[in-house]
Amino acid sequence: MRNLRNIHRSLLKSPPGQELTASAWDVATDSVICAFGPTKENTLLQLNRWSKRGKTLQPVASWDAPCSLPDLGCDEILDLHYFPDSLTACLVLAGGDIVLVREEPQSGEEKIEIVGSVDVGISAAAWSPDEELLAITTKASTLLYMTRDFENVTDVTLTVDDLKASNQVSLGWGKAETQFKGKRARALRDPTVPETIDEGILSDLDSQETTISWRGDGAYVAVNSVEPDVRRVIRVFSREGILDSVSEPVDGLLGALSWRPAGNLLAGVQRLHNCIKVVFFERNGLRHGQFSLRLNDEERMTWGSEISLIWNVDSSVLAVRFKDRVQLWTMSNYHYYLKQEIFAVTDAQFHKTTFVKWHPEKPLHFALYAQDGLQRLAYASIVASGPATLTNDYGFVAVIDGTCLKVTPLRIANVPPPMAMHEIFLERNAIDVAVEVNRNDSSILIAVVHHEGISLFDWPEESIKQKPPSLRWTLPLRWQHARFKPIMMYLQIAFSSENDILLLTNNIEDGTEKSGISLVKSNTMATEHLFTDSGFIESIVTKGPYADSNTYLLPDLNDASDTHELQRWINSFNHNQGGDLSMFPLPTPRIYAVVCGREPQPSASGLINGGGTKEPTRLPIFSLDENGALFANQRCLAKNYLEIPPDTPESDERCRSVERGARIVTAMPSTFALVMQMPRGNLETIHPRALVLAGIRDSINNKKLKKAFFACRNHRVDMNILHDHAPQQFISNVSLFIEQVKKVEHIDLFLSQLREEDVSKTMYRETLIKSSPLESPTDAPEQQAPLAIDKISSKVNRICDAFLDSLDSRTSTHFQNIVTAHVCKAPPDLDAGLNQIARLRDENPELIDRAIEHICFLADVNRLYDNALGLYDLELALLVAQQSQKDPREYLPFLQNLQDMPVLRRQYSIDNSLNRFQKALRHLCNLNAFDEVKAYTMKHSIYSEALDYYRYQEEKLEEILRLYADYLHQNGDFKEAGIAYEYLSDYQHASESFRFAHLWKESISCANLLPLAQSQLQSLAQTLADTLVESKDFFSAGTIHLDYFSDIPTAARLFCKGYFFADALRIIGLHQRPDLLKSIVDTGLVDGMATMTELLADCKSQLNAQIPRIRELRAKKAEDPLAFFDGDVNGGVDVPDNVSLAPTDASTTGGSLFTRYTNRTGTVGTNATRRTSKNRRREERKRARGKKGSVYEEEYLVNSVGRLIERVNSVNEEVERLVTGLMRRAMRERARAVENVMTEVVELCKGCTSEIFRNSVKEATDEQKEVEGEQRRTEGEGVLWDTLEGERPRKTPTVKDFMALSLLGC
Repeated sequence: MRNLRNIHRSLLKSPPGQELTASAWDVATDSVICAFGPTKENTLLQLNRWSKRGKTLQPVASWDAPCSLPDLGCDEILDLHYFPDSLTACLVLAGGDIVLVREEPQSGEEKIEIVGSVDVGISAAAWSPDEELLAITTKASTLLYMTRDFENVTDVTLTVDDLKASNQVSLGWGKAETQFKGKRARALRDPTVPETIDEGILSDLDSQETTISWRGDGAYVAVNSVEPDVRRVIRVFSREGILDSVSEPVDGLLGALSWRPAGNLLAGVQRLHNCIKVVFFERNGLRHGQFSLRLNDEERMTWGSEISLIWNVDSSVLAVRFKDRVQLWTMSNYHYYLKQEIFAVTDAQFHKTTFVKWHPEKPLHFALYAQDGLQRLAYASIVASGPATLTNDYGFVAVIDGTCLKVTPLRIANVPPPMAMHEIFLERNAIDVAVEVNRNDSSILIAVVHHEGISLFDWPEESIKQKPPSLRWTLPLRWQHARFKPIMMYLQIAFSSENDILLLTNNIEDGTEKSGISLVKSNTMATEHLFTDSGFIESIVTKGPYADSNTYLLPDLNDASDTHELQRWINSFNHNQGGDLSMFPLPTPRIYAVVCGREPQPSASGLINGGGTKEPTRLPIFSLDENGALFANQRCLAKNYLEIPPDTPESDERCRSVERGARIVTAMPSTFALVMQMPRGNLETIHPRALVLAGIRDSINNKKLKKAFFACRNHRVDMNILHDHAPQQFISNVSLFIEQVKKVEHIDLFLSQLREEDVSKTMYRETLIKSSPLESPTDAPEQQAPLAIDKISSKVNRICDAFLDSLDSRTSTHFQNIVTAHVCKAPPDLDAGLNQIARLRDENPELIDRAIEHICFLADVNRLYDNALGLYDLELALLVAQQSQKDPREYLPFLQNLQDMPVLRRQYSIDNSLNRFQKALRHLCNLNAFDEVKAYTMKHSIYSEALDYYRYQEEKLEEILRLYADYLHQNGDFKEAGIAYEYLSDYQHASESFRFAHLWKESISCANLLPLAQSQLQSLAQTLADTLVESKDFFSAGTIHLDYFSDIPTAARLFCKGYFFADALRIIGLHQRPDLLKSIVDTGLVDGMATMTELLADCKSQLNAQIPRIRELRAKKAEDPLAFFDGDVNGGVDVPDNVSLAPTDASTTGGSLFTRYTNRTGTVGTNATRRTSKNRRREERKRARGKKGSVYEEEYLVNSVGRLIERVNSVNEEVERLVTGLMRRAMRERARAVENVMTEVVELCKGCTSEIFRNSVKEATDEQKEVEGEQRRTEGEGVLWDTLEGERPRKTPTVKDFMALSLLGC
């Protein structure tokens, strides 16, 4: 579906009296090495260089080259090859000499040196693609291999016995005889036996030449030569000189030979009495396809009498070289297209041969030369497509095939190539084609420039499906020919904004080239030629990305063009002709340059940047629209405006996996379609998510809600985008949505797919195209104002309520939608839907069954049955039950029994059966069945509801409250039980409950209200004190001993044990017991100091050990994360090869941080037993232990430091009280020691918090997670995931400040 468009042409005339005989490319400087001579009149051989931007030849070397063979009139250059690494040219001459020309000879080297000579003469020569071997065939039928140093390594004689090397048997692949014709087919002939057997008869026009061609990888070389008195044969030799195969006999086979660089085919030429064909061979010598060159009798005998073949470097174009011209053929879907026919500029038509030399690195660049001059030509592979505007995007594609123009509107008929919907036949071979829409009547205009002139075709819009395009006019133009001077070449054709035709021309006059524009009026055919001296023009761009109305000229940067002069020439053209030409902005963005066919030089890195993502500079193909750019790379399809997404089609809506090598043909925005051509040539139409979503958003902005809805429905796009893209607009236009969509089923479909997620911010966030920097602010769509959303209400409920409000007046036609809106709420409002149906029973009884069936379809019928019972509507419940799978023998007696009950008893029974115990209790209370109420309350533990109902009936309230107090006491809620008992004045049970709750004040106060004997009271107090000591509440225990036993020593001892030294000193002074100061207080201070000092020393040693270890672990992980999580005990040392180390189903050498640690390979057999709760418990135990060297060690150490800080914070006040007590008792040095240790520990804790408690584990795996798209694992692997992802985050703890005493100094 692609054409070849000329983007550069330059000409260099041969110096007077000299003939150009050979050329070669210097890829380092992109220049051409030209060889002039020798001729019969002059044996001088000259080498000159034509630089890329030069207009003249630069001499390299010259010498006299007489021929030593008497049968040759003059010597002839068989091969000219240039080595840019050594600045050396190698010439192989037919006379037998091999000449080396050094541009910059070193000391001791000659500039021109004959490095070898073959006495019998050379018939053909060719260098291997890697420039390491030179293959030479001599006139004595031998094959020689020579190295780069010109040492002979192989000498093979070509004999008749070589023809026995291959014994080919054709299996008839692809022939009609091998196809199945049905069971009635008779007399099927053997497909391995051909209808006619070629004998290899030589053609009368065979020039007896020998041709050599290497395969692209240099592993094999083919030699096409004539075996005397036998036939012409193609021999295939290996790189070592071993004969691999010979070709099968082919009548009329000529000497042309070219091995396709891809390696699958060898191309040759077969001349028959009525046609000339290009035939293909496999490496084994068997025929493999062919195509005709389409020449008539006169052409075959004139310029078609001498033919050679040469493939370009990427195997995409086959150049067929004739005497005065060259044809470029491409293949797609097993059909060969004639894309271009280029004439050589020569004054002697048909007398001298034309030659082609492809560029070794640039696929579509080549040199075309004859004796009179040399042309440098560059082409681009372009799709000639029609407009892509929404009203005219028929997907018009025009394909050139010689004199046939294949036209197909892909939106109407997706005809696979090589077929087409319509074929237009021209007088001569086409050069370029342009398609545009007529602004007057919306018809399609097709302009074709060919070798006879210009033809304009008209295709009315209403007859596109029925009739082919009709010819409006043909305009003959001057063309290159020996009789026509000056010579004008027409390279490209395009339409201007006024539907006039623009031609990019190249004019040659007196050896001077000029680029220009020819303007042809579509209505009058008036022609105006304007040329510029300011440089060459590369392309005409009519679908420019900057403005739709302008036509752009792209300067040829391959030439030294003066852009300022070109701009002045464009301004003059617009002023004189009333045109709208503009020069393409420079530097040209890569994304636009590729569309124009440009091939700029790669950057230093070979990459382009787009949104922070790098892609190869030479992206295969683009398509542009107003929403962004579509391009295809080797893996997937992407769409976004200059923001290249990563190759993650499984998670990114902008990407889509396609076949490798697929190319974009055209885009049709109105149908969200993109046509791609696969490598074989077949077409596939896809709907890229980004293109579909761009169309949906555009429809929403224009309030074309029906179009947006059906686009979502047809392309399986989440329908929540209809609301989420513009929430306020949608809510205010719900009635418009209902009017446009109309069908009840479609509205139900939309409502049923609603969910709380905002898909515009999650699922389709990446596909939201940012506004182009090239767009004007006025072109940007109006921004939607933010919607004020009530935090309490959900999105789904808000939409459903809006639909209910709009459908309130449409009950007769959209009753089903009303029910759906109720059911689709979150949570479903089934009661409202059932009530709506219940009202319908009175208003429109004939629709009741249909409504019940619909609501049962939307929701669980068993749940609906329960809700219908909960409405106490037995008739409605019966209708729902009939739609379920329930047994009528079960629900009919149940409903009948309910029908026979009184109203309150029925409601109680219904609520009890539905487990709505609170409502059932209310009905029992209304029945005044108090005994049943108590039993029901105790059975279902619903005391709060019973207390609420009887709050004004004191006697019943106390009975229920006593039952509740007993229930609380039995279930361990002693505090509330004690309060309830105390409310009921049951102080004995209240005291007991408070005692169990360790509430000593409340327990003793209730015991005093009994009243209780003194001995019993003291026994209770002693029990409470012992319990408080066990729970380490020393202050409360000391208070009990002080208040109820007057035991001063015990109380003081308990205060000191709890570090309440101030209270101990207070009571000792209050009761005048100074004797207790040394025995109790001082002893308590010393014991407290010893305990606290030991605790703080342990904390300090733990911090000094764990913090360096955490740093070490993090350094290892940063250095090599995979080895860290894999537990690489060898430290990256190479392990010797061993069979036992080979990966199996249970191990893997690759994968992410998670798969490496867990050995998860994804196979069912090895992972079936791992995803178990037992495995998770085992991993939890490993995580809790935090074994040294395990993946959980860092997390364990961080948690340990966190617990230590919490412990230090808890003893902060105790240390302050201890230091104060020591100073009060004149123990200054002890106080200073404790204070110093505490200060050191607090400073260590403060210094490590910012370093230790950063979320380093998650940061280390963020990049890995983005690349691999990991999801949270389950079971045993989920434990590791929690560790790495930090799903149990720990906030950085706050270290309390320690208030040191200033009395102790610094």
